[in-house]
Amino acid sequence: MQRLTDKVAIITGAGSGMGRTAAQMFAAEGARVVVAEFDERAGNETVATVTAAGGAATFVRTDVSNEDDARGMVDHAMAKYGRLDALYNNAGIMPEPDHSVVDTDVATWDRVMAVNVRGVFLGCKYAIPRMLEQGSGSVINVSSFVALLGCSVPQDAYTASKGAVLSLTRSLAVQFGGRGVRSNAICPGPIETPLLMEWLLKDEAAKQLRLARNPTGRFGKPEEVVNAAIYLASDESRWTNGAQFVIDGGISVNYF
Repeated sequence: MQRLTDKVAIITGAGSGMGRTAAQMFAAEGARVVVAEFDERAGNETVATVTAAGGAATFVRTDVSNEDDARGMVDHAMAKYGRLDALYNNAGIMPEPDHSVVDTDVATWDRVMAVNVRGVFLGCKYAIPRMLEQGSGSVINVSSFVALLGCSVPQDAYTASKGAVLSLTRSLAVQFGGRGVRSNAICPGPIETPLLMEWLLKDEAAKQLRLARNPTGRFGKPEEVVNAAIYLASDESRWTNGAQFVIDGGISVNYF
């Protein structure tokens, strides 16, 4: 039996990487998926892969940091499908100039915060009221294992943004859990996405450094994170609220 039959899910950043995998896997479990993506070609490609496999998906061009776009993606879901059961705040950026606070420029900091934090805020701002009207819904926010521990090779804007997402998730869980809307966070470790792999292929030392710290000796795969999101979007998780799912192969418990 499909786990997400008749559910409608918005997935932000669904044009590539973990977002595209999420769209495909959610649809395979019976969800009708709104692919909210800034890159129009990538978003439409995701829709094409979903529909070719027999799933249901539709595309809406979305800059998650723009309030009108965030409102528009929710309006699109309601107009197309009449309800909204899950908001998967997956969109995020990790730009190359993001380093320590002492050498990260203000424009990079602000750009990361706009996408990674304001994007989650705006998605929730417009999705949660719709869920409250229904008396049910699931907010799934992608944080990171770096929200839980410090890093000697810092990306401080990204780290701070993911800490903010984790704290916001807890607040949402307390505010709306009693009214049927659950909020949870997923904290992935390094995942084999095109973005990460392209960077690490260029820097073998950085790749080996990160692998050495992981007890499993490998990076995660997108589907290993999306499986947790499917659980959170499904009725199986109806008493899961305010949780943080750390899916990192054991990095965050490793001390040596």
